[in-house]
Amino acid sequence: MAKKEENKIIRRRLRNAYASSIISISLVLLLIGVAALLIVNARSVSDYFKENMQLSVILKQDTTDEQAASYQKSVETLPFIKGTHLVSREEGAAELAGMLGSDFLEIFETAPVPVSLEITLHGDYVTPDSVAFVRRALSASPVVEEVEYQQSLVETLNNNLTKISMVLGIFILLMLFISFVLINNTVRLGVFSRRFTVHTMQLVGATRRFIRRPFMQGALAQGLIASVLALAALAGALALLNRSFPQMFAVIELRSLLIVAGVVVVCGVAICLLSTYLVVNKLVSLDKDRLYY
Repeated sequence: MAKKEENKIIRRRLRNAYASSIISISLVLLLIGVAALLIVNARSVSDYFKENMQLSVILKQDTTDEQAASYQKSVETLPFIKGTHLVSREEGAAELAGMLGSDFLEIFETAPVPVSLEITLHGDYVTPDSVAFVRRALSASPVVEEVEYQQSLVETLNNNLTKISMVLGIFILLMLFISFVLINNTVRLGVFSRRFTVHTMQLVGATRRFIRRPFMQGALAQGLIASVLALAALAGALALLNRSFPQMFAVIELRSLLIVAGVVVVCGVAICLLSTYLVVNKLVSLDKDRLYY
């Protein structure tokens, strides 16, 4: 009876240790998933910020609506243009009245606001040199009075994105290294707790391959279960973020999410299998006296 109770306690401890190991690996894989999501979508996030910066093309005061519409169509054919919005005199006057008050505009006999064109560029062209080239191309038309853009904002945006990318890259590499060490230690502790089972199998003549097989199968299952839990947690976190910041998900594509899922599963399975393989081989080679230390 006492033997049965002892066996129950041992099995319960093994189950608890296995569950704790899976939870620990899942949390680490969640970090890997976040890192992979940042890496895969780094370019999209950069382009998102760049493509939200606008250039304003101010047309001459005597430009007619037909001329403005014709100029807009010609601009939309240019390869570096992502989108355009024609601001009529009425829209411009309404915006100016909202900022300065309608009383200010009443002193003018005619609306002082010219027709303008708001332009967004593709992300690759939002650099100081490219924007200067774009400005010259847009100014070539005789209906254009001036092309306005904040040069300092373009330079600051590019410099900050470069710095953020460097810091983020170092952080991700460090996090991946820490993740590998944590998973490796977790698996090592789980396998090492069964070192006497390995020794018993050796005493009855089991080969290394035979001893290693159940551990590798368990590591495969452990990696898959931990990966699924990590992906479920990541999906839940993304769903919560989507409710609060839906604009952030405009830059995330389904393809990138599938890549992240693949990275998490591959990392989880590969690290668990590799760690188990190394630990079991070490245990098989241990001297009997060292099993107690």
